[in-house]
Amino acid sequence: MQAKKLGFGCMRLPLKVPKIQTSVDKKQVCEMVDSFIENGFTYFDTAYMYHAFKSESAMRECLVKRHPRDSFTLADKLPTMMIKFQGEQERIFESQLKKCGVEYFDYYLLHCLNESNYKACKKYSSFEYTAKKKEQGIIKKLGFSFHDNAELLDKILTEHPEMDFVQLQINYLDWNSEKIQSRLCYEVARKHGKDIVVMEPVKGGALANVPAEAEKLFRQYNPDASPASWAVRYAASLDGVMMVLSGMSNMQQLQDNIELYEGFQAA
Repeated sequence: MQAKKLGFGCMRLPLKVPKIQTSVDKKQVCEMVDSFIENGFTYFDTAYMYHAFKSESAMRECLVKRHPRDSFTLADKLPTMMIKFQGEQERIFESQLKKCGVEYFDYYLLHCLNESNYKACKKYSSFEYTAKKKEQGIIKKLGFSFHDNAELLDKILTEHPEMDFVQLQINYLDWNSEKIQSRLCYEVARKHGKDIVVMEPVKGGALANVPAEAEKLFRQYNPDASPASWAVRYAASLDGVMMVLSGMSNMQQLQDNIELYEGFQAA
């Protein structure tokens, strides 16, 4: 399925009770999911521990049960930081299929690879396990999300060329950050020819509320483009980026994101 580049991040869904992560407002999520799909967007991104382990089941109720399976793509993640003994990842993966109500994942990631989690993946053969699921057709595209330095990323992709894509934190504020290393990690992924999914393009909302002087410069160039739209444009314009994720907590945020993306498309 050819997808528009905006992905629906399911880590910050609307809540019935503020700060109670299990109190997902499924009625509002259903409305948001419907609007997202009606506007031609298809990519949904969840994970095992999101919303205190309730995000996947929310996707089952609000997305999977209500829309044809071929009308959306679903990404889920193996919680590498939670694998402590042999056989645990098998149990988790099977539970994820049931919680999401699907027979396969379009995209599946080893979640949050860093030095320690990569060691765990090697210890418990997580790469081999997920590769087997891909061979069986239960995973369509296999990748990992990454939170470490570019040197480690290069090592992982060199040792595991079978990975289809990598999910990276990329935004213009972190582009030259010594800690995040957005640019260096992006360049490593491109060197290995991997598709890239972008997370935190607006850096948790920080780039939607820039200093007044910076916003003035943005508005001088294009009065109708918000600061957040420039952040989205920056990430989505990079070669090799197949998807830009955005967490959405209410209908207004979803509509704003759709407008941002459509504006980017028209530019």
